Amino acid sequence: MVGRIIIGLVLVAVGFLVVWKTEWINQNFGSIAWAEAKFGGSGGSRLLYKLIGLTSIFIGFLTVTNLHRVFFVAAFGWLFGMNQEPTL
Repeated sequence: MVGRIIIGLVLVAVGFLVVWKTEWINQNFGSIAWAEAKFGGSGGSRLLYKLIGLTSIFIGFLTVTNLHRVFFVAAFGWLFGMNQEPTL
């Protein structure tokens, strides 16, 4: 239980840093050609980095609150034939 909370908080912290330091990440790791083509201009990579950070924050909060399994079964269970209601 404590491990799950620590992992979730680490995911939230990493996601926050990615969203906060997007420009630094873009300068040090470079632009992503796919993101530039799909999301437009010179801001596509920054937008992708921010989306990755927000996804990390979201998954981190789901992990801390122990709702990650329920969410993923409800959202993606149909891909694996899980037609049952998710349980806590």
